[in-house]
Amino acid sequence: MVIPVFLTCGPNEVLVVSGLGHGKPAMLAGGRVLVFPGLQRWRRLSLNVMTIKVHSPGVYTVQGVALKVTGVAQVKISTQHPDVLAVACEHFLNKKQEEIHALITATLEGHQRGIMGTMTVEDIYKNRALFNSRVFEVASKDLYALGIHVLSYTITDLSDDHGYLKALGMAQTAQVKRDARIGEAEAKKDSEIQKSLAAETLLAAQYINKTLVAKAKRDFELQKAAYDQEVKSREAEANLAYELQSCKTKQKIQEEKMEIKIVEKKAKILVEQQEILRQEKHLDVTEKQPAEAAKYKMETLAAAQKQKTILESEATAEAMLLKGEAMAYAIKAKADAEAAKMIFKAEAWKEFGDAAILSMYLNTLPKMLNGVSTSLSNTKSIKMVSSGDSPVGAQKLTQEVINITCCVPDMVKNMTGVDILKTLSVA
Repeated sequence: MVIPVFLTCGPNEVLVVSGLGHGKPAMLAGGRVLVFPGLQRWRRLSLNVMTIKVHSPGVYTVQGVALKVTGVAQVKISTQHPDVLAVACEHFLNKKQEEIHALITATLEGHQRGIMGTMTVEDIYKNRALFNSRVFEVASKDLYALGIHVLSYTITDLSDDHGYLKALGMAQTAQVKRDARIGEAEAKKDSEIQKSLAAETLLAAQYINKTLVAKAKRDFELQKAAYDQEVKSREAEANLAYELQSCKTKQKIQEEKMEIKIVEKKAKILVEQQEILRQEKHLDVTEKQPAEAAKYKMETLAAAQKQKTILESEATAEAMLLKGEAMAYAIKAKADAEAAKMIFKAEAWKEFGDAAILSMYLNTLPKMLNGVSTSLSNTKSIKMVSSGDSPVGAQKLTQEVINITCCVPDMVKNMTGVDILKTLSVA
């Protein structure tokens, strides 16, 4: 039974896995992967930067001068593209680090020698940047095909065994010294010329200065005379102006005094006005406002009393109106009741006829007799006069009551036209 194993690799190396499940080798730059021992194989390839020192002793330049050149290059396995990394794995996967170093060193040395053979000693000595760039460009293209990325290249040492570079330096030094002496002489010559020119310029400047001084002195005297005349004229004008200004000042002072008096007068008037206002306010507070308050109070009380009287009158009128309406309604109701009662009585009389009239008469007759009797009973004294054989005393009084009662049918007939006796006789 095959037990799978997890493999890890850091960012500074690439893990190449081949075998079961991989048509092409899997390249993992940093990370982990599951492998099956016996069915798959794996190798590691370092991605660290390699420092390569390239020594080229006795290399002839285009002039035939042998030079010793030492260069330093920084290179590493390229991971810029999977195809380039695959080429590097193909070339260096089973090689040791020393073998990879030797291969890169040999390639760089060949390109370094080739570039030196196309340049002069002066070019290499004076323009090392050009030599570095040429070697870097050629070596980068060649090593990129092997999967190597050249990071940098530079010359660290340049020498020869025949003293060419020393002589070149001496000649250069002599030339520099010669140029220095020539420059010193030229500077000295220029300095003397400049001194002469400066002296000439100084004399010319002195002459010009003297001329200018004389001219300036003349102009000064002329200007002074003109200025003196102008000063005297100005002094006279100033005196006149002073007197005029003095008069104006005195006038202005008088005007200011008048203005002060006017201001004082205005201030006094303002104070008097303020005093009047104060007295008016005092009078307003002590006299006017209390009077107005009393007036307002009396007006308010009068208005309230008036409103009260109006409301009481309105209430009385309303009460009388309501009372009249109630009495009218009561009278109307009573009249309606009496009318209804009379209607009912009339209908009853129509139904009972003479018997009803007789009954009413009989019911009313005792009341009439009682009324007559009551009137007689209230009499304090009665004097009765009898003539002939007419009765006297109580019999006479009783007869008078009966006679009054017998007069009632005639009275009713005279007042209403109803003959009670006839109605009773018919019944």
